Amino acid sequence: MAQPKYVMNIDKIEAIPEDERAKLKQITEKFVFRVNEYYLSLIDWNDPNDPIKNLVIPNEGELSEYGRWDASDEDTNYVVPGCQHKYETTALLICSEVCGAYCRYCFRKRLFRNDVKEAMSDVDPGIEYIRNHPEINNVLLTGGDPLILATKKLRYIIEELRSIPHVKIIRIGSKLPVFNPMRIYEDEELLDLFREYSTVDNRIYVMAHVNHPREITAEAKRGFQALHDANVTVVNQTPVLKGINSDPDVLAELLDKLSWAGVTPYYFFINRPVAGNNDFVLSLKEAYEAVEEAKAKTSGLGKRVRLSMSHTSGKIEILAIEDGKAYLKYHQSRDGKYGKFMVLDCPDEAGWFDDLPGNEEHWDPPKKKTENVVSVNEMPDMPQKKKPRDRKMPASSSK
Repeated sequence: MAQPKYVMNIDKIEAIPEDERAKLKQITEKFVFRVNEYYLSLIDWNDPNDPIKNLVIPNEGELSEYGRWDASDEDTNYVVPGCQHKYETTALLICSEVCGAYCRYCFRKRLFRNDVKEAMSDVDPGIEYIRNHPEINNVLLTGGDPLILATKKLRYIIEELRSIPHVKIIRIGSKLPVFNPMRIYEDEELLDLFREYSTVDNRIYVMAHVNHPREITAEAKRGFQALHDANVTVVNQTPVLKGINSDPDVLAELLDKLSWAGVTPYYFFINRPVAGNNDFVLSLKEAYEAVEEAKAKTSGLGKRVRLSMSHTSGKIEILAIEDGKAYLKYHQSRDGKYGKFMVLDCPDEAGWFDDLPGNEEHWDPPKKKTENVVSVNEMPDMPQKKKPRDRKMPASSSK
C-alpha cells in the first residue's frame, strides 16, 4: 500500500456534515488537526459514536476551560531544553513536536499550540546531558511522534545514543504502527537502522499507542512483523478512555489482539486531567473495574498490563479500589519512594491521585530544574488549577 495522503484541513473531510465542520473549525484553529486517508478509512461514519472517529476528529469539549496544560508538571523535569530527567536511570528526549496523529485526548496537547516550545530540533544538548550522566541506562524518544521524523534524523539520534556506553535501551514512543503502518514496513532504511542498532545486548523498543482493537488491521500487523523482523521489541500503552475503550469487552479484545500479534500489553493509564479532555475522563473506580473485568476475559499474557497514573511524583500503580479505599503503590518514583504502599480514601468521583484525601502526605511538590522552559500551567489564557476536592467530575460510565 502506498503512503497515505495527510489531511490537515477539516473542510476536506466531506463525511462530516458541513454545519458540524463549521463548528469544529474553531477547534482546529486552536489545536493542530492532522489525520491521514488510511486512518480515516477505519471510521464508520454511520456511527455517531465511532471510537476511531472520536480519537482523531475534534470535539467541542476541547474548548472547555477546566484543567491544566501540564497535568504531570513535566516542566519541572527539564534539565536542558528538550530533555527531561525525572527518574534516575531514565531520560526523555522530546525530539519531535509533530505527530502523525493528533489524538484529541493527548496529555501533551500543549505541544500543539503555537505559543509553547518544548520539542527541540537540536537534540545535541540533551544527548550531551545523557552522555555526562552514567546513571542513565535507558532513553525514551518522545514528542510528538519521533517516527514522523525523517529516517536520516532518526539515524543521527540513535547513532549518537548508541555511542554512549551506559545507554543500554532506546525506546521510541509512537502512534504510527497503527496510524500509518506503511511508514514502517515500506521504509527499508528505517528497518536497516533498527537491525543495526537493536542487538541482543542493547535492544530498541517501540512503545506503541494502540487505543482500540479496530486499529489492529492487516496493515498494522504487517508493521508489527516488520519491527519484530528488525529485532525491535514492541509493547503497548494506552489510557483507558471514556467512550473509546472503557467497555471491558473492548479492553479484553485489545489485550487479546495485542498478545496474538506479539505486542506486549505494558500499561493502561489513567487519563491525565489535561485541559479540554473531560469528554474522555473516567473515575479511578470506573477505570479500575473496567480493567479488572477485561483482564478476567483474557489470558495471562494480557494480564501482564498494569494500571497506573503518571503523576507528578511518579508512576502510581492502582492495585485495587474496594469499599471506598484505593490501594496504591509507587511503581516508579521521582523521590526514591519506589514500592511505597498507600491506602487512601477514594471518593466515587475521584479521577486522579490529587483527588484522594490525604494524598499530600505522600509526596512533595517538585521544583523546576531549568529556567529555559515555559511554565505552561501558568499561561494567561488558562484558569488556575482548582483544589482537588472541589473538582467536579463529569458523569461517566465504564460500560
